Amino acid sequence: QVQLVESGGELVQVGDSLRLSCAASGRTSSSYAISWFRQAPGKERDSVAGINWHGGNTYYADSVKGRFTISRDNAQNTVYLPMNSLKPEDTAVYYCAARSNPNVLTTPAWYMYWGQGTQVTVSS
Repeated sequence: QVQLVESGGELVQVGDSLRLSCAASGRTSSSYAISWFRQAPGKERDSVAGINWHGGNTYYADSVKGRFTISRDNAQNTVYLPMNSLKPEDTAVYYCAARSNPNVLTTPAWYMYWGQGTQVTVSS
């Protein structure tokens, strides 16, 4: 079993930066893929970014390319999501998710481990 805990979400202004963290514990594996998803009010969960833990291959949604960066710290079993140039449309609950397969996928159903989420609010 893998436990994921997100942190870092808060209220910010348009154009601000923020860094989200996802700390993993339990039976982790270097073969896992970890992704960030977000869900805004009235909308479905959308994939934001993903990373292959071992190889470091990354995926970004078009809406965040050039603004968000996903990275990992092997020693801390933590995945980060630094976010720059935040926009009101980035407002959502951000979730960290993991799957026991090295391939990064964008469909939520493929991820079996989820954190509780952290709220990011970008005010204009």
